[in-house]
Formats: sequence, structure tokens, C-alpha cells
Amino acid sequence: MDFYTLSDKAIQKELGQRIKALRLRKNITQKELADAVMLSLNAIKALEAGSAKLSTLIAVLRELGALDQLDNFIPQTTVSPLQLARMQGKVRERASRARLKEKSKDEPEW
Repeated sequence: MDFYTLSDKAIQKELGQRIKALRLRKNITQKELADAVMLSLNAIKALEAGSAKLSTLIAVLRELGALDQLDNFIPQTTVSPLQLARMQGKVRERASRARLKEKSKDEPEW
């Protein structure tokens, strides 16, 4: 599915439908899921309708045994060994503005 062609609302709705399909595949009612994650039935309904809090999504994914899918959702970024050596062990903590001057050869690539 090409999510870039969808509106934000359409993506939310698609995610809600996928959560609902996963719940049904595991043969769990909305009420059973709500009780298991200690949320209201309305919170589960809102999630499946595509309008819920991120914390609700996480709790439901945990209960449905699909929390590991978050790695597919937003993969962890890695740094190549060469880039790590250039950074001399420093960890990037913030973004910077685009520079107008040309980078020197000794300057690390962030």
C-alpha cells in the first residue's frame, strides 16, 4: 500500500482496520481487549475507527502480541562504522540548520 497517496485520516482509518482485523484473527472481542488493557470499550472502538491516542495503540499492540511490528513501522536508524569513526564516538542529539559554507574534509558528516 502506498501511504503517500492517502490522507492522514485515511491512514488512521487503515491502521484502525488492521488493528480490528488482528483482534478478530485472535478471536478477541472489543470488550475482552478493553478489559485486558484496562481501557474503556470506547477507547478500543476509537482505535479501530482510526482516532485514538498513541498510548492506546501501544497497549493494544502489546496485548495482541504485535508490539514487535513497531520495528517495521519506524525502523531504528543505524550508523555505519565509517561514519561512527568520523564522529569520534559522539552521539548526535539535535538537528542543525543547513550550512552556507562548504564542509571541510575534517568535518564529520551528520
